[in-house]
Amino acid sequence: MRTENCLKQALQLEALLMVAMMAVAGWAQTGPRAGDQRQMALSFEQQGRIAEAENIWCDLAKAHPSSSKNSAEAYAHLGLLEARQEHYQEAVPFYRKALALSPAMPGVRLNLGLALFKAGELKEASKEFSLLLKGQAPASPEAQRLTILIGMAHYGLGNYAAAVPYLKSATAHDPQNLALHLTLAHSCLWSKQYPCVLDVYKKILALNAESAEGDMLAGEALDAMKDGGGATQQFRAAVQANPKEPNVHFGLGYLLWAQRQYPEAAQEFQAELANDPNHPQALAYLADADMQMSRPEAALPLFERAIRIDPGLELAHLDLGILYADAGRQEDSLRELKAAAELAPGDVNVHWRLGRLYRAMGKKDEAKAEFDKASSLHKATDDALVNKMNPQAKPGQTAPSQPIAK
Repeated sequence: MRTENCLKQALQLEALLMVAMMAVAGWAQTGPRAGDQRQMALSFEQQGRIAEAENIWCDLAKAHPSSSKNSAEAYAHLGLLEARQEHYQEAVPFYRKALALSPAMPGVRLNLGLALFKAGELKEASKEFSLLLKGQAPASPEAQRLTILIGMAHYGLGNYAAAVPYLKSATAHDPQNLALHLTLAHSCLWSKQYPCVLDVYKKILALNAESAEGDMLAGEALDAMKDGGGATQQFRAAVQANPKEPNVHFGLGYLLWAQRQYPEAAQEFQAELANDPNHPQALAYLADADMQMSRPEAALPLFERAIRIDPGLELAHLDLGILYADAGRQEDSLRELKAAAELAPGDVNVHWRLGRLYRAMGKKDEAKAEFDKASSLHKATDDALVNKMNPQAKPGQTAPSQPIAK
């Protein structure tokens, strides 16, 4: 690309003191011509004649010494032209070069931050936006714009706790922005700030009383707060608001499944599959509900299909291993239970099932090893429960025995 060659050539020229001195000496002679070139480049930009504008800015960048504002302006425009073509990664070095030559040049740092943001370099973009925010009046429109950008950068990086204060500030200054409120609610949920989710949910309802996404967010927060009834109510509201919302039927079905309301849970999983026939979790949990209702013949093909779509579903591997064992398909069962153990090595039930299978296959040593793992995991769970319920409990004191079989 010509602009890349331009940048490389300019950097090489700057390393040669003689060239820089010659440029300085000839500046006065070429000034009027440079001014004409600048106006022509700006005119080409306005006309959308990008290649012609790039050629002129490139020539101007190379013609002036690195200390000149003219050169900085040329690099800034080369960056802008790349960004207009959505070549954001290519725009970044030009903006950086312009800032190195003229750190106070208006607009360049913001353009750099936006190019980094659009190129997916969110961490670097956040740094640039934060530098700019320090120089803005807190209530100014520019400050609010930067606040949103920083919050969204943290959100995109998965730094949800860091995103929350910026998004709170943004929603406070733009209380009618539903998308911002939903993004804030997601950030609160994923950073486990559940009361925050419920507070934002009230504002979402004020903006859109039929927000299925808002209902689901509140339901997830209530579920995390161990309010299963409240969570179920919220998901029922979400289904009523928009039965086509992705995952809405699955979310309600999962809550019902967790409450062992298998027939109704199965209906919701089927409804999710009507919206998305290849929803792997809906397939797996529908199959598990069928197992719980003693319908293994219906469950088996659903599990096999779920695993073809998503091999990382531990529940599907475990249940499929159980079904294969019950059908006398020991090698198939062993394959599935081993897969489940790899996905969830801390699942007591997986090791207990493996122990039973090995024992049925006459592999006593392997069976003992799996039963020992199950026992050790079970004891660790009991000890953790005792410590949670009674911090003064003596070492070795256990909670009442819990079944490890499914």
